[in-house]
Amino acid sequence: MSLSGLLPLLGQTEQFAALVNSLRAPRAQAALIAPDPAIECTVAALWCETDAPVFVLTPNPESARRLYDRLFTWLGDDSPIFHFAESEDIPFERYVPDHGASHQRLRALAALRGEVKGVTRPLIVASVNAASQATLERSVFDSYTQSLGVRNRINLENQIQKLIQMGYAHEPTVEIPGTFSRRGGILDIFPVSKDRPVRIELFDDEIESIRHFDPLTQRSAGKVRTVTILPAYETLPQLANQDRVQELLGEMDLIGTSEEAQRRIPSELSHALAGEVVSEIAFYAGFFNLGSVFDYLPAESLMVALRPGAIEETARSQDSRMARLREIKEKRGDVPVGFAQPYIEWGFISDAIEARPKSVKLSPWGIGGELSSDSIRLPLNHPSLTSGGVDQAINVMKSGIAEKKRTIVVTNHANRFHELATEKGVSTILVNDVLEAPEPGEIHVVPGHLLTGFSINAIDGSEITILSDAEVFGIQKERRRIRKRVMRKGPALEQLKEGSYVVHVEHGVARFAGTEVMGSEGQEYLVLEYADDDKLYVPTEHLDRIQIYHGTSDTAPRLTRLGTQEWTRARSRAKKATEQLAGELIALYASRQVANGFAATADTPWQDSLEASFPYEETPDQLATIEAVKADMESTQPMDRLVCGDVGYGKTEIALRAAFKTVQSGRQVGILVPTTVLAQQHLETFSERLEPFPASVDMLSRFRTDRQQKEIVKKIANGSVDIVIGTHRLLQKDIHFKDLGLVIIDEEHKFGVSHKERLKQLRTQVDVMTLSATPIPRTLHMSLAGVRDTSTIETPPEERLPIKTYVSEESDDLTREAILRELDRDGQVFYLHNRVKDIELIGNKIQELVPEAIVGIGHGQMPEDELEQVMAAFERREFNILLCTTIIESGIDLPNVNTLIVDRADMFGLSQLYQLRGRIGRGTNRAYAYLMVPRAKQLTEQAEQRLNTILAATELGAGFQIALRDLEIRGIGNLLGSEQSGQISAIGFDLYTKLLSEAVRQLKELEGGQDAITPSLPEFSTVRVDIGIDARIPDSYIEDLAQRLSIYQRLARINSDTELDDLDEEIRDRFGPMPTHVKLLMKTSRMRILAGLAEIDLVAANEKRATLSLRQPTDGARGPLQKQLGAGVDVGHMQIRVEIDRDDVEWIDELMAVIEQIKMFKEQMIQMMDMAQISVIDPLAVSSIPKGQA
Repeated sequence: MSLSGLLPLLGQTEQFAALVNSLRAPRAQAALIAPDPAIECTVAALWCETDAPVFVLTPNPESARRLYDRLFTWLGDDSPIFHFAESEDIPFERYVPDHGASHQRLRALAALRGEVKGVTRPLIVASVNAASQATLERSVFDSYTQSLGVRNRINLENQIQKLIQMGYAHEPTVEIPGTFSRRGGILDIFPVSKDRPVRIELFDDEIESIRHFDPLTQRSAGKVRTVTILPAYETLPQLANQDRVQELLGEMDLIGTSEEAQRRIPSELSHALAGEVVSEIAFYAGFFNLGSVFDYLPAESLMVALRPGAIEETARSQDSRMARLREIKEKRGDVPVGFAQPYIEWGFISDAIEARPKSVKLSPWGIGGELSSDSIRLPLNHPSLTSGGVDQAINVMKSGIAEKKRTIVVTNHANRFHELATEKGVSTILVNDVLEAPEPGEIHVVPGHLLTGFSINAIDGSEITILSDAEVFGIQKERRRIRKRVMRKGPALEQLKEGSYVVHVEHGVARFAGTEVMGSEGQEYLVLEYADDDKLYVPTEHLDRIQIYHGTSDTAPRLTRLGTQEWTRARSRAKKATEQLAGELIALYASRQVANGFAATADTPWQDSLEASFPYEETPDQLATIEAVKADMESTQPMDRLVCGDVGYGKTEIALRAAFKTVQSGRQVGILVPTTVLAQQHLETFSERLEPFPASVDMLSRFRTDRQQKEIVKKIANGSVDIVIGTHRLLQKDIHFKDLGLVIIDEEHKFGVSHKERLKQLRTQVDVMTLSATPIPRTLHMSLAGVRDTSTIETPPEERLPIKTYVSEESDDLTREAILRELDRDGQVFYLHNRVKDIELIGNKIQELVPEAIVGIGHGQMPEDELEQVMAAFERREFNILLCTTIIESGIDLPNVNTLIVDRADMFGLSQLYQLRGRIGRGTNRAYAYLMVPRAKQLTEQAEQRLNTILAATELGAGFQIALRDLEIRGIGNLLGSEQSGQISAIGFDLYTKLLSEAVRQLKELEGGQDAITPSLPEFSTVRVDIGIDARIPDSYIEDLAQRLSIYQRLARINSDTELDDLDEEIRDRFGPMPTHVKLLMKTSRMRILAGLAEIDLVAANEKRATLSLRQPTDGARGPLQKQLGAGVDVGHMQIRVEIDRDDVEWIDELMAVIEQIKMFKEQMIQMMDMAQISVIDPLAVSSIPKGQA
């Protein structure tokens, strides 16, 4: 959507025209006054009218982000608007930064230097915080930004060296920005300025083609002529001006610093200058980031300072904080005197602003010294209409029509508003974009988002009123532009590393110990280690029998003993358990099908207005789930739906809408929650949202006195309470609902067995909706399809920002700085310390470190009442820091807590870290997670891997995509119960789901009245092709072992020609032209598929003859088949022998032609037998079959 058609109205006003005219002089400065709601409109108009690049400086990160998001509303989604973001660095601290912000900054710099395709006049938005962070020097940026085009000649080795110098990381597969990969003459690069990576294919040293490719499938997707590659990071030690670097190093004085600093700083600096990767390079950025964003601004660009007084205030307070931090660090000896910092002080920024030839100061107020007395006040006003509801808004517009007023309504409910206006006799025009202003007396309705409205006094004296949801419906929804970052999904075996656990379907759980090449043909085998040091060598064509092991706990699984019945027993136990589970689920499902429940009424106008009052933009998944829930409720069968979604993804909103729908149908709702704190939270949410409607909400929990509880029980029985929220107290025998219609269960796995029995009875009588925060894997969904209705919400809410995660060494200063940052914005902090015995000591230490804060302590060993009081007090903001153990892991929602500090993060499992991190960042503010690891202690490899994974997963909802399978598997335990979790641990998750879906399928077929069950498909192909040729993937073609094994596994699992053609195309696309060995491998795979269809179990060949072993005897068909196959082929009882000539290059194709003939012969035989059977049953049916088919 775009409101660009309104910008000329502002541009043509006398005041604006005068401003634009004044800016035509070589040097010009102006001051403007515009009301706050019209700031974006003013900036957009300046960009349109001045015909030059525009750089807007704002007072803080939040204002920059908001302005950036909202400018698209005015200029359209394709406009060249860039956000020069702040890299959320922590001065003088060692940490591994998040590269996303750095890439965003480099994109903005590229736009200013004219390096973004099709962009000549960018509009850049930056906060003063972002502008105060030094960046790459402009000269380095210009000389290393590279454009590559088709037909260019490059030296591949030099190009790779250059990429490494520019900060690109060499990876086996390219999936995220800032990485590259080389395979022979193919170079994959993901430039930081692009949304998609590119694949450059060379012929000798000439670029033959450049193609975009999809990072998830790795398949090419369209050609381009050229690609521009920017430096990947701002801190590039080898490229910085070496004279200046040496000068800065000379100013540093190490005398007086600690021993560790004296050893570590010079050593790491010399490594960095030698071109080695230093993970904590951000600590030294001051020596190498020698440029500022102001160096990049073109001479003709216009600088706009938004609220200059506030900009100066922010910058000065930042300066003093930096100075204080430096002083503390120097005093303690952590940082040398004269240590360079990548930070630009206000004095320099202020001079840079003043030195700009053209600048505009823009402020909502013209008083208080913000702007000079000769400021231009633009003809823009606050809206005269304040939120009085839709009816009042429509009446005001109606009276405006007669006065020839022009009105634009920008609303998320455009169709609804259009209908309401039409009902009231007011004609409105629905448009998707406002490309020109409405005629006098017209009202245009636009679907879209604007925070608040305002009006423009046009040059012809008329007034144009722009209204938003705030004025019309009385609600404000904040929209965010979300730049999707690619997450890695990866095929099954790509995560296989030496030491990984795997499951072989026939032999059980083993440890993967790498591969070995054996035999005359150089065949590659996987080496699997079993219990008692036994080894199994698995040929690559059997890779379809192997899966990576995923269990239910963080501990290593038990290895199977080869040559015993152990694995067979484990499998049959699991099979039995899955059959029992499937039986229970199907029985429950069947009884619900038969039960006649109650159908809710269709949506009412009240339902619509409740839904319109939701202050956020619903995500597509959320809308789909709401639709499914409503459909379930409106049918007469009782609903039983499970809604899974990451914490804070809007499950409560779905529950609220369903509850209100039930109440409007005249029934009661019971909401079951595991903890009293959560009950209190739900009570507040439900009461607040349902306040305008005649629905009574109450809570039954230990926060109520006995007298109150009795009163509520009575109200439940007589129907005077509509919605009751409670803990397991709601399941006790004295609770009798007058007319229960819906039960909502939050985190069902937290209730005991007896409670579950009670819930099971409810399921066949009333609608039941279960909410769960632990995600459940797709594969499990599929295997339960048709037995359990499940909805999954995977997209994060729009207003959520990804959580900034830092992995850092323990540091008191960092802890203090992190806590103060949070307190500065009136937020709260979780400090997680998972040892109860010294938690009080840590509490005292934090109190000393940050005397300004109030610390509360909560852990699982406290009496339950006391713990609930602590949690409730924290929720009421009675203290700022909650020092706690992992009790915060479950379902609590505190949008004001946006900093998490985890002590000894190396001691936690991955899913735990992910769940804990999900406790923050629930509101609209940026959240920070600091994972502290011990100083100078060697971490275990697993711990390091976990911490790196969590760093990579800063994207929201990443829990569905990364190696958080253990979290999903915990979700299965919740859904299926602990007995099933034990089975999953024993045989691994993948095999378990296969068994479960098979059990469900077979039982459903029996239920459906089928006499015989369709036999299940084999778990893997049993056909063997052993024809003595060198068919393999050489490691010179696919160097990376995990990728090579992944391709082998996919080949082994393929069982159709089309799938094989597809993989053949993908391999050529990703790895280049195939060598002979790989072509032969594709041929043997094709032969295996064909042999399977012809029911041949083994194709073997020696020098002179190939032998085909059949699955069934030829019997009476031996003669006809011999006749069809002709000379050179000998058809036996169970084997067919074919003469071959290995000197003939086409001998393999000829052998395949024989197998093809056998397959066709078999198909003809089946057809004839079918015909014979039909003629016995119905002789007339045969004569009616068209001749060609008979």
